[in-house]
This record gives sequence, structure tokens and C-alpha cells, in this order.
Amino acid sequence: MNAVNDTRSTFEKYLPLLAGVLIAFLAGKALKRIFWTLFAMYWAVHASGMHF
Repeated sequence: MNAVNDTRSTFEKYLPLLAGVLIAFLAGKALKRIFWTLFAMYWAVHASGMHF
């Protein structure tokens, strides 16, 4: 009888999922920070009267 025994721990089983969620979360935070930085730079240039 070939029964598969899953002897991995719960942590090892869900580690790739947890790593993926963490990477997605950090990437989202980085994109949000980049967006607001670029928006602030645009608004500072726009408000100073320099137009391209």
C-alpha cells in the first residue's frame, strides 16, 4: 500500500505562501511610497511656477 505520509510541519507547508504574501506586501508599500514621492515632486514643481 502506497500511502503518502505528509510529515512536513505546518510552517514548512505554508512557508512559500507566507513568503509570497510578504513580498507582495512590501512591494505594495514601496509602490505607494514611490507614487506619493513622485506626486509631491510634481506638485512642488507645479506650484513653483515651473511648467514643462
